[in-house]
Amino acid sequence: MANQPVVLLTNPIHAEAQALLESHASLITAPDTHPDTLRKLAENADGIVVRAQLPDDIVDHAPRLKGIVRHGVGLDFIPVDAATRRGIPVANLPGVNAQAVTEFCFTTMLQLRRPLALVNDTFKQEGWDTARAIATETTEIAGTALGIVGVGTIGRRIAETARRGFGMTVMGASRHKGRMPEGIDEVDLDELFSRSDVIILSCALTDETHGLVNAYRLALMKPDAVLINVSRGPIIETDALIAALRAEAIGAAAIDVFDIQPLPNDSELLNCPRLQITPHVAGITSTSMHGMSMGAAREMIRILQGKDPQHLVNPSYLI
Repeated sequence: MANQPVVLLTNPIHAEAQALLESHASLITAPDTHPDTLRKLAENADGIVVRAQLPDDIVDHAPRLKGIVRHGVGLDFIPVDAATRRGIPVANLPGVNAQAVTEFCFTTMLQLRRPLALVNDTFKQEGWDTARAIATETTEIAGTALGIVGVGTIGRRIAETARRGFGMTVMGASRHKGRMPEGIDEVDLDELFSRSDVIILSCALTDETHGLVNAYRLALMKPDAVLINVSRGPIIETDALIAALRAEAIGAAAIDVFDIQPLPNDSELLNCPRLQITPHVAGITSTSMHGMSMGAAREMIRILQGKDPQHLVNPSYLI
């Protein structure tokens, strides 16, 4: 179609959402997410759907750009301030993967506290008695204390599941003081780290949260406490975490996000004891991918039609 707008996809999206978006625009899927590749492809783009880090200067290379939509929630992939200065609306999809991340957190928590996969493998390889011996050393999460750093949409869903589903007590620390939901005790960070049996990081990456989990806070944790990060890698000082795990200063950790992504093959994290690592998949299921793709497609269509997206994150772009 002549003069049809062009939308750049930094990564593939769900086929149903792609078909929907193709009825309104020509799509270009980046062959890789190298900054120079994205800069070049953005030159003729009217919209960008984001699943990977955009270069900070992307808007300088996209003179036709009418909007940017995050295929997900976190905005650190997008230079929002630069887009705002250029009068470009930015949208995300709050809550779209909250259930997927919540289920990931409890899958991880249960795996670390009650590792049935290990029991299964031991049963098959070493027999009944050895496998049962492992089970007697596992622990339940009911009645234990969960600390959540960042009680937004995801943090609230985790807290509700912990309280209602597992009988855990829940503490929360948030930048928005005095807004803690009922049933969550608001505490400061040091108290949260010292009292929690499990700590989940679900906060946004900001200047204030960068390096929030450092050697000092790791030293506050109980020796059998578990740390789970489903936010962003730089919130934890990686060297301090590795040192704490190797010294057996904390019980275990599970990391789904990293300072550098993809994680380099020579990373010390790959050989760190009592550490479960996953390749940034906490929010990814077939269900959530469909929801994120459809949501991103609909928001981009609104932008191409000259409308504000439903989840506009920079309303000052019009000023």
